[in-house]
Amino acid sequence: MMRDYIPKYLNAFLLVFATFAVVFAIFIAKDSKTSSHLYFSTSSSLWTSTFSSSALITEKRKRNGSNQGSRSWKRDEKVEAELATARALIREAQLNPNSTLSSPLKDKDYVPNGDIYRNPYAFHRSYLLMEKMFKIYVYEEGDPPIFHYGLCKDIYSMEGLFLNFMENDVLKYRTRDPEKAHVYFLPFSVVMILHHLFDPVVRDKAVLERVIGDYVQIISKKYPYWNTSDGFDHFMLSCHDWGHRATWYVKKLFFNSIRVLCNANISEYFNPEKDAPFPEINLLTGEINKLTGGLDPISRTTLAFFAGQSHGKIRPVLLNHWKEKDKDILVYEKLPDGLDYTEMMRKSRFCICPSGHEVASPRIPEAIYSECVPVLISENYVLPFSDVLNWEKFSVSVSVKEIPELKRILMDIPEDRYKRLYEGVKKVKKHIL
Repeated sequence: MMRDYIPKYLNAFLLVFATFAVVFAIFIAKDSKTSSHLYFSTSSSLWTSTFSSSALITEKRKRNGSNQGSRSWKRDEKVEAELATARALIREAQLNPNSTLSSPLKDKDYVPNGDIYRNPYAFHRSYLLMEKMFKIYVYEEGDPPIFHYGLCKDIYSMEGLFLNFMENDVLKYRTRDPEKAHVYFLPFSVVMILHHLFDPVVRDKAVLERVIGDYVQIISKKYPYWNTSDGFDHFMLSCHDWGHRATWYVKKLFFNSIRVLCNANISEYFNPEKDAPFPEINLLTGEINKLTGGLDPISRTTLAFFAGQSHGKIRPVLLNHWKEKDKDILVYEKLPDGLDYTEMMRKSRFCICPSGHEVASPRIPEAIYSECVPVLISENYVLPFSDVLNWEKFSVSVSVKEIPELKRILMDIPEDRYKRLYEGVKKVKKHIL
């Protein structure tokens, strides 16, 4: 059935490719035997662990010599050699951007350049290596709609799109031979588990424990890969508010596996050393085309715009200070009749993107689609693809305590800096598409 829908989602391919790039880079970093930042520089503490999947596997075999799973499988030597080569090439691109291997960058599709990237050479090298070699094994156990399926027309659409792309192998990264895989995907949908099994009256969240815990037990008994690596080379993806909660119940999934989450919240134990942040995009129609486009800087007559309900801790503060109180900072809890949400973004210089109940906000991609500079107001949020993208070059960050000063902060931004931010938004848009 999903094959009929795939053409509608062609514009989302780059976004899913970007997700693969992050998972690929995280995994080879985890698998490295040396302390390396690769091209990640989100903080000085990233990628300094000297542990590797291979070292952990070897140590586990020493400790558990009687464990059949540990004795019966080790990663294919060719796969290990591919990973070692990839690590060396990415590290070389990071450390020596002017070397003959790195410069000039050439690619028939796209060459990243400019300051919106933390390291365009290492990103490009990693991306090309990913396209050439990266392989994912998707466990086939489990039946739709709980597994192998997701919704593609709501605020959780990216979870559904990712699952459906993987099931249809549209991007050609899936391998049917688990021995050749670099990572292993757990194809459960948190959204669908809660939609079909969660009782809103009883509110028994343990349904997540039962479904996901049982699933990991099944695949760990049937295959050697989870036990041998302790889950380090496995990943899951969720855009539901409870995506992080879904991993609490399986210790190794929580602490070891790569968790790709839209709500990448440090205070909820999102770990940027191993987990990957993913953008939350609200596709009401399942398509992205009508969401894109905007006016040039001269034609943008509104300084800043926000419209949204009051929930969470940050939005009430914003609404209390700015709701319908200023002709330049247009803040609404309910958009007045005659105003169109998308059109307002397209004619605003800045789009205010406060966190709500959760840290992630679909307004950030919506702002970028409208070529409106995002004003980020959040706490403990790891921004999507922030290991590759330098968000300071195409957004403005405002702390909660600075909300009363919002107009002054935005008015004080020089015109030349605003134009650079605007051009950065236009440039980064392809990655959020």
